[in-house]
Amino acid sequence: QVQLVESGGGLVQAGGSLRLSCVASRVAFISYAMAWFRQAPGNEREFVAGINWSGSSTRYVDSVKGRFTISRDNAKNTVFLQMNNLKADDTAAYYCAARRSVVPSDLPLDYTYWGQGTQVTVSS
Repeated sequence: QVQLVESGGGLVQAGGSLRLSCVASRVAFISYAMAWFRQAPGNEREFVAGINWSGSSTRYVDSVKGRFTISRDNAKNTVFLQMNNLKADDTAAYYCAARRSVVPSDLPLDYTYWGQGTQVTVSS
């Protein structure tokens, strides 16, 4: 069974940075586009960033452009989300997701595998 395990969440002050990691196991990692979603209490799960199989193409939700960077290391089956200049509105549980496609999607239903989530809390 495919496993995605996130790490790197925590409590940070507004303006600070965090780096999330997601390690995939039991999967042909290069066959999957990867993405990060987030969900705050009472809200729907929201697409944050996605990356294609090779790492050559990325996409972001407008609210994080210029602050967040998604990347991947296919040799280590790992995808990252570097989050800078964090804001209180970024507070949410962050989930890693894998889609068996060369390109990412911003729709949760397009993803087959999900991690358990890691909490990011930004204090203002």
